[in-house]
Amino acid sequence: MSASRNRASRFLTDTRRAGDLDPVVHSLSNFYREEFVRCQRCLEQQREFYSERAIKDMERALMRVMSQLDSLCSTSDANQIVSSLLRQFNTATGLFTWSDPKQVH
Repeated sequence: MSASRNRASRFLTDTRRAGDLDPVVHSLSNFYREEFVRCQRCLEQQREFYSERAIKDMERALMRVMSQLDSLCSTSDANQIVSSLLRQFNTATGLFTWSDPKQVH
């Protein structure tokens, strides 16, 4: 497993106790975290097409966003902020073009 996947895997679970977060915030944060991990996986599959610096910059940005998801999801405009970030990462990684249209909800 690559080092970036190891770093990403620790963000799949909250480091806070579930009781520390509002259940809605916790669910929202987990949902978006899974989406950002999908972006990271897509980026990993495309590694050969980008420079190492571009990959590192994108991984760093993904890690930063994922590490701040709980606080971002606690804001009143969380959906707008986080979905905007997710759209930007989706565009950069080409996730929408890699997705099977039958799997889109």
